[in-house]
Amino acid sequence: MVEVLIADDEAMVRAGVRAILARDPAIEVVAEAADGHEAVEAVRRHRPAVALVDIQMPGLDGIAAAARIHRELPGTGVVMLTTFGEDDFIARALWEGASGFLLKADDPRELLAGVHAVAAGGAYLSPRVAARVVEGLRSGRLPGAVSHRRPLDRLTGREREVLALLGAGLSNAEIGARLHLVEGTVKAHVSAILGKLGVRNRVEAAIAAYEAGLTERG
Repeated sequence: MVEVLIADDEAMVRAGVRAILARDPAIEVVAEAADGHEAVEAVRRHRPAVALVDIQMPGLDGIAAAARIHRELPGTGVVMLTTFGEDDFIARALWEGASGFLLKADDPRELLAGVHAVAAGGAYLSPRVAARVVEGLRSGRLPGAVSHRRPLDRLTGREREVLALLGAGLSNAEIGARLHLVEGTVKAHVSAILGKLGVRNRVEAAIAAYEAGLTERG
């Protein structure tokens, strides 16, 4: 079972997200939170695989909560779930350690796909968010460290292969199957890649792969 936390200050939104997740028998909602502080405490208590976190919440906002969860409880992947799609929100969320970003107006199937991708060790941007990131890279307007070009000359040949597949959105298990590696070895390669590139998460690494031409530019 993929255990999930839902954090949103609106009870009706939490109920709607829970109802969508209930369609998948492999997903279990283990806790809910109404603000960022509650979200961090719930992650500490339940250690879910995925935390779905709204950006704008009272007290501690979602981006600050994502940063704290990423720093203190890296075993939980954070997916930002919001009505906002502005570039600064996307950049800040990714820089603070979010592994996924979904808009509340997205197709419910994107929510299920995002939960499974992040639970499997991957990263997930809904198509509409991914399009904004790609366009931001092309235009140079994507703010913050997310858009800085990263030299890949420190990576080994194998690490470049792993990065290319990571940039294509594959999980650790999928990368392992493609390269005939055990998942633990892939995880070690990913950690090395993050360190050598100076990025904080898989999404930033995927952007680096895109900027270096290792992935398809659709």
